[in-house]
Amino acid sequence: MEQPGEFLVTDFAKFDRPPLLHVGFLALDAFEAETGHAPRPANAADAKKMLALATAINEKMPSEAKAEINDEILAKLAHNANAEISPMTAMFGGVVGQEVVKAVSGKFHPVHQWLYFDSIESLPSETLPAKEYEPVGSRYDGQISIFGISLQRKMAKSNLFLVGAGALGCEFIKNFAMMGLGAEEGGMVTVTDDDVIEMSNLSRQFLFRDWNIGQAKSTCAAVAALKLNPAMKINALQNRVSPETETVFNDTFWEKLDLVVNALDNVNARLYVDSRCVYFNKPLLESGTLGPKCNTQVVIPGLTENYGASRDPPEKQSPMCTVHSFPHNIDHCLTWARSEFEGLLEKGPAEANTFLMDSDKFLNAIMANKDAAAKAQLEQVSNAIKAQLEQVVDVLVSDRCLTFEDCISWARHRFQEYHYNRIAQLTYTFPEDATTSTGAPFWSAPKRFPRPLVFDPKDLSHAAFVQSGAILKADVYGIPRPAYADDALKVAAVCAEKVKVPVFEPRKGVKIETDPKASKNYSSLTEDDEAVIDGLMAKMVAAKAALPASFKLTPIEFEKDDDANFHMDFIAGLANMRARNYDVGEVDKLKAKLIASRTISAIATTTAAAAATGLVGEVDKLKAKLIAGRIIPAIATATAAATGMPIAPKVTKHQDMTWTLWDRWILEGDLTVQQVLDYFSERKLTAYSISCGQSLMYSSMFPKHKERLTQTMSSLVGTVAKMEIPAYRKHFDIVVACEDDDGEDLDAPLVSIKFR
Repeated sequence: MEQPGEFLVTDFAKFDRPPLLHVGFLALDAFEAETGHAPRPANAADAKKMLALATAINEKMPSEAKAEINDEILAKLAHNANAEISPMTAMFGGVVGQEVVKAVSGKFHPVHQWLYFDSIESLPSETLPAKEYEPVGSRYDGQISIFGISLQRKMAKSNLFLVGAGALGCEFIKNFAMMGLGAEEGGMVTVTDDDVIEMSNLSRQFLFRDWNIGQAKSTCAAVAALKLNPAMKINALQNRVSPETETVFNDTFWEKLDLVVNALDNVNARLYVDSRCVYFNKPLLESGTLGPKCNTQVVIPGLTENYGASRDPPEKQSPMCTVHSFPHNIDHCLTWARSEFEGLLEKGPAEANTFLMDSDKFLNAIMANKDAAAKAQLEQVSNAIKAQLEQVVDVLVSDRCLTFEDCISWARHRFQEYHYNRIAQLTYTFPEDATTSTGAPFWSAPKRFPRPLVFDPKDLSHAAFVQSGAILKADVYGIPRPAYADDALKVAAVCAEKVKVPVFEPRKGVKIETDPKASKNYSSLTEDDEAVIDGLMAKMVAAKAALPASFKLTPIEFEKDDDANFHMDFIAGLANMRARNYDVGEVDKLKAKLIASRTISAIATTTAAAAATGLVGEVDKLKAKLIAGRIIPAIATATAAATGMPIAPKVTKHQDMTWTLWDRWILEGDLTVQQVLDYFSERKLTAYSISCGQSLMYSSMFPKHKERLTQTMSSLVGTVAKMEIPAYRKHFDIVVACEDDDGEDLDAPLVSIKFR
């Protein structure tokens, strides 16, 4: 204790804080030993006594361990010493739990020596009267003794929106309940999640139990929250937050919110919620986990940049030619297998359904793309059009199945195509002794020379592939499974007996991409291509005419967590057979699932630390100010933690005006185009174009647009932009391009016309 050694620094702006806190906690121990109780909140005498003890202890410390005494910090430590609050205990509980996991598993390095963490920025910056901290006999007395009764009441009456009720969502809901958020009249916590509980969720989403499997996550989380705090007002929804649900999460909903909390697992959804927060000027708590790593970001309107302002670097991807023709590890095989699954069983049937639903619209779009490609001689269109049409023709004509035996035949031919024909063609084009243009061996590391696989119905892996493929193909067409479908070897026996596979003959002149830097490079549209496209469209029209009007396919969307749906059986079988082709180590279904689904499992200790750390930062917003401009975006990795300063939003200046992306100019009334231009002119800005959505409503470059100057913006939204403004919405948004007096373009804020 007297010679603590190294400290794990969590905030490099507080490099000298850990030694001071070390002395402070020693003083707390001495205070309790002497008085029998911890220092009382807002008690000057107790704070003074603890400060004296800390000074004395510090004097006895070795010179290398001495701290620079800060009376203000130690006084705040004394003020808080008698209370526990949910976010801080949860955060340290997550850290301690992770240390236990490290000790038991022997994985990751333990925290080196002492770890101290403080969030003094979240404490009241002004001196509050002593009565603010007096206990009221409630479960929140600990928080009241730290933040004061006024802030506690503000939290209880706050309106929060939690998006996601998974691993992080469960932690947030638990903390909301323990902190009393939305626990008084006028307060509300709204949680939404369109997912249901699965077996694999139970290891880290602790609000759920095995009897909840199959039930809505948001509903079960709300029920659990009410058990933790019956006073909490919580509304559980099962809607995905997206442009399609803006009638549910409408303007009125967003405008009444005090805080938005993201607990999502995909970037696109996060970006959408972030855009809504920017639009409605709402604070956002963003957080995420990646195995033992986590991060939180508190976004404050006008003070910090938004979540979408910075992006993580893109994930490293294997070259296309490596994945398709020259895999050298199981990851390549699984990436390819997942792609084939989606093309065969999801995208193909989905495209066919689109065609069947409105064939004229589908074909008109194809013709428009074809004409554009021919006119512009685009290099990346013709093969894409053919591939799209071939996908539909395969589903409706070439590979259409009527019986389960047809599905078995399809799966057997897939095996032959993937694992024999393509490999035989590759080794024919590039024999084992092939050389490059420089004379070097073509099949040099990391390339592996492949061998074709001959189907063996007695090989359980071969049989399982055909079984899973046949079952999934039957599900696409709504074909019932016979009783023997549950036995892979019986399916393989039927396959061997009834399916005839033609002998493969390699072809000369086949081009196989070998450049790792190459991407899909389609050739320009030729007359032959046009003939092929026209022929494919004719087949599609004929196929639709022969089908009943009610015919519909069932695209299969990959779902990793249902072990009985055969999705992972098919992908793992496809990848492992490819691994055999290239003499790469095979993996079991569980390992295949982790790689193919690109899943890094959340860890309960990590989600606890992430959610708790973020809520400590959110207290700043509930105080209606950001203390000294600091927030708590922590990155709690396996062996380290760090806190950083927020980045301010980009500021645009024009004369005496400034604005950021958080600003939106709201113009009242059903204004004409000229009135909008005048609004900008009054601010010494020259507006030269106005657009709404994808439509250009006015441009000074087009003489005909002068006719629109006297027309109202709302009428142009209907006639030009072809947009119908919902009855519940009182405004619409436009983007105005403008320049200053020097002719320099300026990014003006988004403009809302409040016409109702």
